[in-house]
Amino acid sequence: MTEENEKVGNVSQSRYEQIVAELRGVVEQQTQGQFTIGDRALEIEPIRPRGGVATDHAWSVDLSLTQLAEDIGLAVKTVKTARWTASRWPADKRRKEASFSVHKVLASIDNETERYAAIETPPAGKTRWTMDDARRRTGVQVETPVSPQEKVTAIHALAQDDKVAAAVTGDLLRRPQVAAKVAQTDKVRVVEEFTRDEAVAASAATSLLRRPDIAFKAMSDDTARFQVNHAQAERSRQAREHFEDTSPVAPAVRQIDRAVEFLDLVTACHSFVAAAGRTVPGLRDRQLSDDERVIVHENIALMRATLDWIETAVDTGKVDMDDELARLLRGQ
Repeated sequence: MTEENEKVGNVSQSRYEQIVAELRGVVEQQTQGQFTIGDRALEIEPIRPRGGVATDHAWSVDLSLTQLAEDIGLAVKTVKTARWTASRWPADKRRKEASFSVHKVLASIDNETERYAAIETPPAGKTRWTMDDARRRTGVQVETPVSPQEKVTAIHALAQDDKVAAAVTGDLLRRPQVAAKVAQTDKVRVVEEFTRDEAVAASAATSLLRRPDIAFKAMSDDTARFQVNHAQAERSRQAREHFEDTSPVAPAVRQIDRAVEFLDLVTACHSFVAAAGRTVPGLRDRQLSDDERVIVHENIALMRATLDWIETAVDTGKVDMDDELARLLRGQ
């Protein structure tokens, strides 16, 4: 087939290339427009340093940016995002061949030198960044998964609903090779049969998890670890609700809780810093695999979003999380 006869969709290859060139110009204009919004929002409300870290006085910033958003007919979240992204990319570090969305994703790279170098160096074999490439670089879930780990992550995200998960599991187990891997030995099947009863399963799981080697292997499974953490949180929530509903001293305890919550928050921060201080030095001279780096970057993105949430709660008393953080906490 000659080049003239090759088609992309309903247009010839040559026409497609014309459309791409035209739309790249449109994207460049949109990128410039978004950065202009961000620059002007920064002019109105600069991001102020506090303790060596760039941050905001949210109580006044929200008022100014909300007024600006209303006056120009945009959502305040759009203005805030443009402002933050512009703050991460000085004018001389922006690249017109990269979309504003790519700049926004790569803006989450904390180290300035690393961030500026990243925008200059698209992945090997490519001349420009795509959104999925930027997401991979920062450890965020991609829209079009390629690697096995990316596909597994996407499946988990789509199967959050129990009905969807059950349907997918049933379909997969109809494939002989999959079913054979799931039930690798007769011993596994026998154990599963004996533990169909929830009381028996709970007792067996409790006994097995007392064996350190089994507990370690079980907690290496992301799904198992998530379920254990979820169960612990749910048990604490139920115990708390029962206490508040039935205890005559609950009102007095609520007053104490304000101080306790402060101490818990400070303790959590110290615990995180201490854990990082113990763990990170162990990475010296160790080269993580691509899948391992993706997992670590995903967790870093979650921690970064959570820290922003904590800072907003501390500064404003508002504990409502935005859609992006809620999505991350759900593992999507």
